[in-house]
Amino acid sequence: MGFATAATPPPSSLPASAAALAAAPAWVGDAVVYQIFPDRFRRSGRVAAQEGLELMPWGSDPALQGFQGGDLHGVIEALGQLQDLGITCLSLNPVFASAANHRYHAYDYLQVDPLLGGNAALEALIQAVHQRGMRLILDGVFNHCGRGFWAFHHLLENGPASPYRHWFHIEQWPLHPYPTPGQSCGYHCWWNDPALPKFRHDHPPVRRYLLEVARTWIAAGADGWRLDVPDEVPDDFWDAFRRTVRAENPEAWIVGEIWGDARPWLESGRFDGVMNYPLAWSVLGYFGAASVPAQLKLPALQEPPYQPLDRGGFEQRIAAGLARHSPAVNRSMLNLLDGHDTPRALHVLGGDGAALRLCQLFLFLLPGAPCVYYGTEMGLAGGPEPGCREAYPWHLPGGELAGWLRELAALRRRLPALRSDALSFALSPHDDLVLLHRGEGDERVWVAINRGDAPLPLTPPSPDLPLLWKSAAAADGTTTVLAGRSALILGDPTP
Repeated sequence: MGFATAATPPPSSLPASAAALAAAPAWVGDAVVYQIFPDRFRRSGRVAAQEGLELMPWGSDPALQGFQGGDLHGVIEALGQLQDLGITCLSLNPVFASAANHRYHAYDYLQVDPLLGGNAALEALIQAVHQRGMRLILDGVFNHCGRGFWAFHHLLENGPASPYRHWFHIEQWPLHPYPTPGQSCGYHCWWNDPALPKFRHDHPPVRRYLLEVARTWIAAGADGWRLDVPDEVPDDFWDAFRRTVRAENPEAWIVGEIWGDARPWLESGRFDGVMNYPLAWSVLGYFGAASVPAQLKLPALQEPPYQPLDRGGFEQRIAAGLARHSPAVNRSMLNLLDGHDTPRALHVLGGDGAALRLCQLFLFLLPGAPCVYYGTEMGLAGGPEPGCREAYPWHLPGGELAGWLRELAALRRRLPALRSDALSFALSPHDDLVLLHRGEGDERVWVAINRGDAPLPLTPPSPDLPLLWKSAAAADGTTTVLAGRSALILGDPTP
């Protein structure tokens, strides 16, 4: 797997050209991403480490703490189905050894969890993905570890005599990793959770270790990193991280989990893109205005993010979001509707499948990489974390949204305008009707989306524009009336 040896130079000293550091990976703008929560995606029955263990039954309540046994061999088995869906890139939630089913409590970053199949399973998955012309990015949790992490365990056993005592922010001895109510654990931890000790990134051995982890898995074939809570890590660490990763692979995608204004990380060039949560809230708020739960709060945010929007508010938010960043950054964004720590989009929309289809359509119309959370195609509708981490229902045939997602992915491939930088909204006569131009020159298109139930009259920019695509709900053969809950795209070359 390309592990480092003692002769490997410090990662932050590895050379990287200015161009390799600055340029965003070209492949990202064409990607369609699928996020997988490994424990709940697919159990292969091929993991030796699972033999004789009492795993939870597949499909158990996601709120329960145990393991349902999804593994990386199961992901390999599903690659054909995912590629048929139009997926070109996998984004895995953490896979490193951990005592939690979500694996954000890592105890060894250089070992893939045995319950997932170990290092050999990840190596096989990377190889299988690349053989199909697909890509794979990993989830990097470099702010904190689990209290079972080997260096922290050394502290628990040896106290201040441990040579690793400076790896963590110690406040007082002895440490209490399982404190009683009102008792201090004695160290800095993420969100006051004693299960998650925070690293000291200013301590050179810690920095060398984490950067070597970053380098090792890129050298093993991963195509990038999704970075967990990077706003809680010192900025200069990310500068060294980028140099390390890009020295190993100049085409590696570096995308951060930033919930708010990401400009400090993007304008500095530390990250190529971020998880585009503000986009998700805007899209769900407009196309699901009748059903979004306006009082639903998320732990990471001070205000409820899901608010109903009229067309003017929606267009203003989308235009402002695109204007906030350069075209290169917009092409490198991870555009999503939901994920492992938010309610699923179908839950937010109150089960309104037609609204979800329009949300997904708009996601696929934008610059950047659209992301599908695992099981969306099967109509999974789990609520706030951990309810959104259901087991994939492999026992059910087909999938309510599989055909629609396949159609959107094919549409995005067929029309270069949908992967371009240029987007502008056109004047619309109705709050339920969104009109926009995508692309430039001969490839430019005109898009109309009716979020309401009633048909609406259409006036295309000019008569006789060719019909390039329409949703199944659109009226057949007409471009002058758009049925409710439907959309169409016309060719509209720039004069």
